[in-house]
Amino acid sequence: MDLQQAIAAVRPPCEDSRAAVRTRFSEIAMPLGSLGLLQDAVAQIAAIRRTMRPSIAKRAVVMFCADNGVVAQGVTQCGQEVTATVAENMGRGQSAVCLMAKHIGMDSFPVDIGVARDVQGERILRRKIRYGTADMTKEPATTRQEAVRAIEVGIALAEWCAAQGYDLLCGGEMGIGNTTTSAAVTSALTGADVETVTGRGAGLSSEGLARKVRAIETALALHKPDPNDPIDVLHKVGGLDIAGLAGLYLGAAACGLPVVLDGVISCAAALIAVRLCPDVRGYLLAGHRSEEPAGALLLRELELQPFVTAGMRLGEGTGAVAAVSLLDLVFAAYDGMPSFAEAGVEAYQPLQ
Repeated sequence: MDLQQAIAAVRPPCEDSRAAVRTRFSEIAMPLGSLGLLQDAVAQIAAIRRTMRPSIAKRAVVMFCADNGVVAQGVTQCGQEVTATVAENMGRGQSAVCLMAKHIGMDSFPVDIGVARDVQGERILRRKIRYGTADMTKEPATTRQEAVRAIEVGIALAEWCAAQGYDLLCGGEMGIGNTTTSAAVTSALTGADVETVTGRGAGLSSEGLARKVRAIETALALHKPDPNDPIDVLHKVGGLDIAGLAGLYLGAAACGLPVVLDGVISCAAALIAVRLCPDVRGYLLAGHRSEEPAGALLLRELELQPFVTAGMRLGEGTGAVAAVSLLDLVFAAYDGMPSFAEAGVEAYQPLQ
């Protein structure tokens, strides 16, 4: 599917399936609503999958790796070469997200969508659009056509996962400088003040944070991205990892797959996807709330509540994978617990 075909393919989730799950939970021998957001997530997954007995047994995390030219402005603690190093660690299954995913029986797929050099590793999916973005303080990060191509890489990967029989997807990323691009995208799309949405990323000093804010303000003033045109925002001040994630979320929705969001970069990408196609929102579950300043704001914009608030800010997809482990637990209860009648317990009654 291309971008327009994916947008046209997204259907609202099935409310009958959601209602059936809620009824099932009301009959399980436990206090009503006592698993909170987690049982709401089961109902949402059921609505997405259009069945009251969905499975999340086969799941994958797709990690988009890309470099960002804005690192030339001193907005990061480490150098751009770290992106390629971590991408290759992902290819060996040795990064945090890969090890966490393996522990809970989840597959992981690193994708080179824009690393500044060629990376080595048989497990890395090579979908490079270009060798890193341009420095957005001097010129647009990518062309509009490159941004669309990157989105369509994500759509194609979602289609491939659906064809392989995956039940649920998570999105992850790796790219030095991408908390700068995600803050720029957030500010451009929401109108929030740059200082409000910009954080220290992987450990910036106060001086470094000030440079980061100035770089974002410079890029926004230079390019004047149109908040009503998500592609305009993406190609002017975004990143190829953000574009790939936005495509993954849009493609997953088009294929009828639920997606669990990670942190601030993931949520910035999700906001791009929702601005392109509002019905995508019904396919998104918030894994956690990032410690980055834009994290809570983006979740409000997406109208999502996270399962986990644990001060996480690693990225890669780690927060999403952690949330899937919680979903495993609630599915165990949903699928295995007896009803009040079967347990011989008087059913709880809704409070007035």
